[in-house]
Amino acid sequence: MALVTWSQALSEHALVKLARKTIDSYVKEGRIIEPPAELTGEMNKKAGVFVSLYKRGSLRGCIGTFAPTTKNVAVEIIHNAIESSTRDPRFLPIKVDELEELDISVDVLGVPEPVSSVAELDAKKYGVIIGNGGRRGLLLPDLPGVNTPAEQIAICRRKAGIGDNEDLELFRFEVRRYK
Repeated sequence: MALVTWSQALSEHALVKLARKTIDSYVKEGRIIEPPAELTGEMNKKAGVFVSLYKRGSLRGCIGTFAPTTKNVAVEIIHNAIESSTRDPRFLPIKVDELEELDISVDVLGVPEPVSSVAELDAKKYGVIIGNGGRRGLLLPDLPGVNTPAEQIAICRRKAGIGDNEDLELFRFEVRRYK
């Protein structure tokens, strides 16, 4: 993957630009930015948001919220961009020299809806949330290498520490993905 050029950064969606600006400011200066003075319609909504970071095509960080935890999507992006770039337990924090190599996507989640069977899932269209008691696992839709609902559920089980023979609550949700 090539470095992010000025023209590529200009063509990014406003939500991705906000995530990139947040990460740049936080990694370079330790500063948390304020939301833009003029919020787009999407930024002004309340929704769960995931910020995913990729470096040379490989996942480099992904943190999010399945339901809104702040007053709007802009604040969710700022919070989750910092978390994704510095606090994803699977990765070391992003360093300044990595910033130009990052591809960023922002997923704005729809409201999760309960489903009664795996037949109501579609790995390309729907993300999945599973639950058992207080344990929950979530996986976004349309991820490379995840082609079936069974694969989504297996990954969610591992993330949540839910055994293969334990009962599940199943939920699905749609996302709007911005790059």
